[in-house]
Amino acid sequence: MSVDLPEYYFRVRENGAFVFRVDTENRQRRIELDQIANVNIKNGEIKPHGDRKLSDEDLTAIRHWMDDRRALLAERDIDDILRTVDHLNLTTHWAQSRASDDQLEAVTDQLLLTMHDLRSVLVRKKADRLMKSKSS
Repeated sequence: MSVDLPEYYFRVRENGAFVFRVDTENRQRRIELDQIANVNIKNGEIKPHGDRKLSDEDLTAIRHWMDDRRALLAERDIDDILRTVDHLNLTTHWAQSRASDDQLEAVTDQLLLTMHDLRSVLVRKKADRLMKSKSS
């Protein structure tokens, strides 16, 4: 394991993370994780763990992690959507070249409804953006 451990460890959870201070300066020379806060990425809330007071350094590190995490999640969202485009293209090829009638029967209605819903949202959002840019 690396000698230069970070000062903080963030155990990621669905809406944020549990924040721990990494401690290697103890008698047993073991790595100890001391929970100092709970973080919610969605609403920006930082809750100290228990009756702990967070230092300015703690808050700065946590806010920096939150900014980095939000950026990473935004990148992943776009990557997921681009993967979906690839999957739709692969699905089109499958439907055209390899799918049996039974396989198509099993998925056609769900795909058509999903694509109709997606198209409706995309067209409405595109129209909203065009109207907004014309009024600016």
